[in-house]
Amino acid sequence: MGNRGMEDLIPLINKLQDAFSSIGQSCNLDLPQIAVVGGQSAGKSSVLENFVGRDFLPRGSGIVTRRPLILQLVNNKAEYAEFLHCKGRKFVDFDEVRQEIEAETDRITGSNKGISPVPINLRVYSPHVLNLTLIDLPGMTKVAVGDQPPDIEHQIRDMIMQFITRESCLILAVTPANTDLANSDALKVAKEVDPQGLRTIGVITKLDLMDEGTDARDILENKLLPLRRGYIGVVNRSQKDIDGRKDIRAAMAAERKFFLSHPSYRHMAERMGTPHLQKTLNQQLTNHIRDTLPGLRSKLQSQLLSLEKEVEEYKNFRPDDPTRKTKALLQMVQQFGVDFEKRIEGSGDQVDTAELSGGARINRIFHERFPFELLIKFHAIKNVHGVRTGLFTPDLAFEAIVKKQIIKLKEPCLKCIDLVIQELINTFRQCTNKLGSYPRLREETERIVTNYVREREGKTKDQVLLLIDIELSYINTNHEDFIGFAKYVIRKGWLTLHISIMKGGSKEYWFVLSAESLSWYKDEEEKEKKYMLPLDNLKLRDVEKGFMSTKHIFAIFNTEQRNVYKDLRQIELACDSQEDMDSWKASFLRAGVYPEKDQTVKDGPSDTFSMDPQLERQVETIRNLVDSYIGIVNKTIRDLMPKTIMHLMINSVNFIHSELLAYLYSSGDQNSLMEESADQAQRRDEMLRMYHAIKEALGIIGDISTSTVSTPVPPPVNDTWIPETRSENEQHAAVWERVTFPLLWLSMFRMNCLYTA
Repeated sequence: MGNRGMEDLIPLINKLQDAFSSIGQSCNLDLPQIAVVGGQSAGKSSVLENFVGRDFLPRGSGIVTRRPLILQLVNNKAEYAEFLHCKGRKFVDFDEVRQEIEAETDRITGSNKGISPVPINLRVYSPHVLNLTLIDLPGMTKVAVGDQPPDIEHQIRDMIMQFITRESCLILAVTPANTDLANSDALKVAKEVDPQGLRTIGVITKLDLMDEGTDARDILENKLLPLRRGYIGVVNRSQKDIDGRKDIRAAMAAERKFFLSHPSYRHMAERMGTPHLQKTLNQQLTNHIRDTLPGLRSKLQSQLLSLEKEVEEYKNFRPDDPTRKTKALLQMVQQFGVDFEKRIEGSGDQVDTAELSGGARINRIFHERFPFELLIKFHAIKNVHGVRTGLFTPDLAFEAIVKKQIIKLKEPCLKCIDLVIQELINTFRQCTNKLGSYPRLREETERIVTNYVREREGKTKDQVLLLIDIELSYINTNHEDFIGFAKYVIRKGWLTLHISIMKGGSKEYWFVLSAESLSWYKDEEEKEKKYMLPLDNLKLRDVEKGFMSTKHIFAIFNTEQRNVYKDLRQIELACDSQEDMDSWKASFLRAGVYPEKDQTVKDGPSDTFSMDPQLERQVETIRNLVDSYIGIVNKTIRDLMPKTIMHLMINSVNFIHSELLAYLYSSGDQNSLMEESADQAQRRDEMLRMYHAIKEALGIIGDISTSTVSTPVPPPVNDTWIPETRSENEQHAAVWERVTFPLLWLSMFRMNCLYTA
């Protein structure tokens, strides 16, 4: 087979360039290429057109190249051009190529000199070119025009840096001969990223436009301002030639004649001109590719492994095979069911770590959102005022209020179901994303599943409303958690029963105040009750504490002059602090036991307050009993709602495994269901093309003989003449060193002379 491969390397890189660009993974591999860098009007476009032998690049003033142009030159018998964004279309008229470049540039950047880093891929086939891949970059500028931003200089520089900082990129630094080479922008940025000069090739344009009596001989011989890889001179068409549509082949003949006839260049004419530049670039790019092969091989192998599993499905793919369609339909439905279960369970690769979804969100609805909605409704109970029992007994008033509050629970329950349904539908749609390759299948699956969910929605809502009606049908006041009329307690705590020593003396007891009575016990276990005092006809009065006492005392007495405790007309209760005493008094107020003096209400409507202590106790009792019972109902509903929804809606969607397939078969033609989308077909083709391109690339790389000798890189040269890009502070420092320091030294010298004299 011989040493195949070196001549195939550039077409190979071109193929990879297209394959990776089309599949959207162009950044995964740094493919070897040549970036053309230079200032505006440096002649970059003319050099590229000379390579092709055709006028095909946009012309004009200011920034003409506003997007990177990846130009792939392919030696071929036929002559035509292709754009990656116009697949299948061949351009044989190169004026149309120019128009397409302008139109595609304007499509991304606008028509008023804006720039974009998104490249345009152009491949030119011609018998007049050597295999070569170049990237034409926007010319460096310092002045913004049109709608360009003020920082256009930095934007262009950043774009250029994106390409030339890669070690796999050769730099073609283009500089006009009629400018100061020592201040070339192209050579400055090249040295910044390639300080050893291993990747930089100098090109001198416009040699024919130098002032009379001057030439660039020393530069082209690499004696003056040397570069490691040296310079190649070219002569492009003048603006007059371009305007007059001078043929490029005639221009290249004129270029050849210029070098052969010029006294300063005739001895190196064979090493000058566009053909030699093209040949040199072809050799250097080929050698550069060979040098980067080990790293490229490693990256290609990694890419191949990552594609292997997906491509395996496509290798023997036949779109119209009915057996394949049946198998694919079964697999898709099964996978859809598995994905849904995983999203509900929150397991496997279906877990979204960025935000809650599926089962996690439904769980939050059950245990956070729904209880919160219930709490809002429950809070309304706290605002029950002015309950009148004149027409109702306390138990009837209690039942009427409880039923009114239970009815209000319907709204948050139905809202909870709506939230769960929305999340279920969102989860189903996320699972159908994998059916995107088959649009009809995805559409039909979403329709069937959504209809099923809506059907279950009706049944679930009916069941939940039934639960509410069941709660309304019987108010169970014997529930073990219900405090009951007799059990309702307003306050508990320690108090000192303050009586004379003759009648037992003062002693601490555990007091329990309910809506009906005041009881006290030996201790807080409430096992040994000492006494129970009914609250009817009781009132409070303040008692002045004794001379040596630190306790705060209030008394309870009967307004009908009856004994309160044993033979005592009043009992005195002592607290450790004024705050504690005030708190107990407030509790007695809630129980309908008021201070001795008459109470008046200065603010609020008169119908919201009653002077009847018994009525006030009943209102307070009913309010708290409603609070207690609705708490029980809420607890029951909070428990049953998730269970009902899970049973009737979520757990029942196992119909995906048992019935969905049958629904799909009955809904329409299987062939139309499994009709592949155009995007999927294109993606498959591109994936296979990339896979085969990588395999072929690895094969070609493997065939390249390690004995193949590439041209060695020239030895280093002294390129300190190229000024480095420096910061503003460094520039000030340099000025100080060149100007201020000598003046300072001269001043010190004069002072020294005067001192000596």
